[in-house]
Order: sequence, then C-alpha cells, then structure tokens
Amino acid sequence: MTGTGRQQGRTALVTGGSRGIGRAVSMRLASEGALVAVHYGHDEAAADRTVKEIETDGGRAFAIHAELGVPGDATTLWSAFDRGLAAYAPDAGPGLDILVNNAGITLPRTIGQVTEEDYDRVFAVNTKAPFFILQQGIGRLRDGGRIITVSSGATRFAFPGIIAYCMTKAALDHVTLSLAVELAPRNITVNSVAPGFTDTEINPTLQNPQIRQALSAYSPFDRLGEPADIADVVAFVASEDARWMTGQWLAATGGVHLGL
Repeated sequence: MTGTGRQQGRTALVTGGSRGIGRAVSMRLASEGALVAVHYGHDEAAADRTVKEIETDGGRAFAIHAELGVPGDATTLWSAFDRGLAAYAPDAGPGLDILVNNAGITLPRTIGQVTEEDYDRVFAVNTKAPFFILQQGIGRLRDGGRIITVSSGATRFAFPGIIAYCMTKAALDHVTLSLAVELAPRNITVNSVAPGFTDTEINPTLQNPQIRQALSAYSPFDRLGEPADIADVVAFVASEDARWMTGQWLAATGGVHLGL
C-alpha cells in the first residue's frame, strides 16, 4: 500500500467500513497514514479481512461492532470506538479527526410498494443512526476535523424505484449544510460525497448483465463506478487540501447527470 502520508497521526472512523465503498474508504485513509476504526453491523468476517489487509499493507486499523437501526445504536457504536481505540492505540489519545458516515441500506421499491415497516427500517439505518452518531461524535471530533457523509447522486434526480432510499439521503444532505455552519468556528469541514451507480454488493441487481449495461450507459464513461472511485474523492475531502470546502455536495457519479 502506498500513500502520501497526508493523514499521518490522524484517527478516522468509517461506518459500514468493512465492505463496498466503506471498505475502499477505510483502506484509502489507512494508506495515507490514518488509524482507521472499521465499523461493521453484521459481517464480522468482512471487517476482520479489511483490517488484516490494511495491516498487511502497512496500515493501522481495528474493527468495531454496532448494529445500526436499533435503539441506542449510536451509544453502542461510540462505546465500541472508545474501547477499541484505547486498546489498540492508547498512544493516540481519545477522540478522532475524520468521521465518515457511510453505512446504509437500499430499498428498491416504488411508493406503492413501500410498507410502514420498510419505511421505518430504511430511515432508522440511513438517517436516524447517522444523525445520532453525529450528535454524540461532535464532542469527540478534534478541531480542524472532517465530517463526510456518503450521500447519493439519486437525491438530485427522479428515481421512483428507490423513492424512500432517496429521501433518507436527501435528509442527510441538509444535515451537511446545517453542521457546516455550526462547526465552522472549530475549523471542522462538513461535506457530502454522492456516488452514482457503483459496483458493490449493496446493489444485487448489478449481477444482471442487461442491468449493468443499462446503468453503465448513463455515464459518458460507459461504465459503473468502482468503490475506489468514491474513496479517492472522500480521501480528498478528508485532507488538508479541502480545507476551504464545506457544506458541499460533491457528485462522484461519473457524470451520470449529463445524460439525464
């Protein structure tokens, strides 16, 4: 693993950091020198693999577990983070520098197909959990830190087939705006990175070649995004190079909007 070392001495937490985009973000930040807390909700084996790969490549990471979308999830997550950090790197001191809210679930249903249970579940995981993770994490975040939310390019266009999912991400986009103003006196930047159609296991329909081809065609590059494409943007926003950017919604979609 090679990197610039621009995150050396900093601590990061990536929710949903064991798979897909979160895994790529965890590995990229670790490659730049950050100590990364890799959060997972259910797949402990995936989290362990991510941590081991980071360590094999010379980085530092530890896994933390907290199921999201259940009562007390933010408290559970931060307790796990505090314990993990103290055990793995007591020299790092308490707190963190980079918080990446990435964890989320999809809901590929139209408005007529969404049940109240579906609605409550997707909002609990995608919106409520990150809201309270932020609420409890702000005090741990050091001055000059970074908050990055993984949003979605689908919040800016009409996608009836995933309406409730889009609503959850659009709500987080507003949180980005509000926190950017609130935390500016502490020199903390707050931004959203919005992927487009990205090749991860969160999108099982991409196993269908026809669907892959159709979605790839939305981008002028004629391909799906890769997790590393998104991780590169997140890493930039997390760096000192992005110190003059806050409250922004960055489209990491491969230009899908150009053809819509």
